[in-house]
Amino acid sequence: MEYNEDDFLMISGIQHFRFCSRQWALIHIEQAWKDNLLTFDGQTLHTKADQPQIREKRKDKLIVRSLPVHSRELGLTGICDVVEFTESKSGVSIQGSEAKYLPNPVEYKHGHKKYDLSDTLQLLAEAICLEEMMGCKVSHGYIYYQQTRHRELIPFTDQLRIELAETVKKMHQLWERRYTPKVKTGPWCKSCSVAEFCFPELITKQTVHSYLKRRLDE
Repeated sequence: MEYNEDDFLMISGIQHFRFCSRQWALIHIEQAWKDNLLTFDGQTLHTKADQPQIREKRKDKLIVRSLPVHSRELGLTGICDVVEFTESKSGVSIQGSEAKYLPNPVEYKHGHKKYDLSDTLQLLAEAICLEEMMGCKVSHGYIYYQQTRHRELIPFTDQLRIELAETVKKMHQLWERRYTPKVKTGPWCKSCSVAEFCFPELITKQTVHSYLKRRLDE
């Protein structure tokens, strides 16, 4: 199965979905968004990484920033912070170079390493887009964490690929229905960027729709 471009979902939404499927729906389906400190820090960091006018050649590596990618198989689109192309005899040709290269995506995150798969699956999604677009195999990528100033090597295992496929499938199912899941409150709500649109405490007593209707009728 291949998705049409009109049904492509944002790769960045994977992180939202793994954090909270309701948050993802509020942002990507209902178009509700409000920056908090965490998202602001993340945007500042990406501004530094996302400089598409810059290409760097470092020995056997070609560094490309803000590279647009997509996958019809997964129905995803987005922009890689950085892609490192390493010269390899088993690589593929890229425009403007006589050498052959293998790509590895690099994501920049403002915090420290997470103990869930949200960052890892986002990175893998970028890798699968590169595989589909370039006709090659991407075995690993990197995540750079600003808080610890550490670059983490992420191997792309078969299990991770299965996990990603299942996650993206659930995202598309909600997207097709234009359905926003009910809230599941937890400690994560305190750091949510759309908490004021979600009404996490209120929703346990009544629906957002009924709350808004009551306020409008007052």
